[in-house]
Amino acid sequence: MSGLYLHIPFCHSKCAYCDFFSTPNRTRVEEYVDALEKEFHARKGELNGPVTTVYLGGGTPSALPLNLLERILEFIPLENAREITMEVNPEDVTDDLASWIAASEINRVSMGIQSLIDSELKIIGRRHSARDAMDAFARLRHAGIENISVDLIFGLPGQTHASWLHSLDSVLEMKPDHLSAYSLMLEPGTRLWAMRQAGKFRETDEAEVENMYRSLCDKAAGAGMEHYEISNFAMPGKQSLHNSSYWNLTPYLGLGTGAHSFDGSTRRFNPPDIKSYIATGGLITETDSETVTEKINDYIMIRLRTSAGLSTAAFRELFGHEATESLMANASRQLAGGLLKQTAAGVLYIPERHFLVSDTVISDLML
Repeated sequence: MSGLYLHIPFCHSKCAYCDFFSTPNRTRVEEYVDALEKEFHARKGELNGPVTTVYLGGGTPSALPLNLLERILEFIPLENAREITMEVNPEDVTDDLASWIAASEINRVSMGIQSLIDSELKIIGRRHSARDAMDAFARLRHAGIENISVDLIFGLPGQTHASWLHSLDSVLEMKPDHLSAYSLMLEPGTRLWAMRQAGKFRETDEAEVENMYRSLCDKAAGAGMEHYEISNFAMPGKQSLHNSSYWNLTPYLGLGTGAHSFDGSTRRFNPPDIKSYIATGGLITETDSETVTEKINDYIMIRLRTSAGLSTAAFRELFGHEATESLMANASRQLAGGLLKQTAAGVLYIPERHFLVSDTVISDLML
């Protein structure tokens, strides 16, 4: 089986925190979709088995006209796909879009809400209001879309624990099937980074971020959600199949500027350059050369971010006895301190209460 990711780099505007490759310039959307189709046909031989998950991400796929979204669904193989996800922004969710999604092969929608406090949305450059987000969710449900994921961010400028709880409680009352919640990361080159450097706001205190995260874990559990990855919660049976495939090393093909691919052994990426991408018909893929040690460390990181953890038996089968011995030697201090646990079956995992310090735990285990 394989995953298929398509990057749509167009947005209405650039959010203040975003460091993904995207642009508000939508003058070449048709040419871009032409190049996407050409790239797919040129590279479909890289797919390792039938496509079982498809993800339209960005950028903002919902910024595309419906006729271009229809074209994309026509040229990608969907006959074996169990999950087909499309990202949307609340301001794009009209009755027409919701009805089109419900009638299409798309069976999962991921919507970036981020906050339900208008002042917080304004400072991070979101174009929708809290009411827009709630109306968009209701519109998707009314259209018959049964699998909806929403995104939230905690640690936003000006956010308090009380305002975070308002957003969190309000979202959970909407009964999403999946929730992704991320601590704000200030990335160099973003507007929020520049604003912080200019002293226009202060970062949320680390202890407060921890309290927000603990409230998130408690509230999501109370709503019946399973905490299956550090930042991801799902109702039973509604875990993201596509994202889970990344964590399981399932091969996937990434199409579009800035997209990454993995065929089971080699990682490739497309440089983030729309002009060159269109000019070459999508044929600008470059190989991301990884050493064995880098592959091992990638595996340690992705597995320990999940509640399922890292099976030492699977690790040994993938990387051999010597690497496993090194892993366990590195793990000894964290096991002794309780930040890392090991089951009787030899599975290493980070307890949920220590997820916030996972970076420290994981870095200690890396070879």
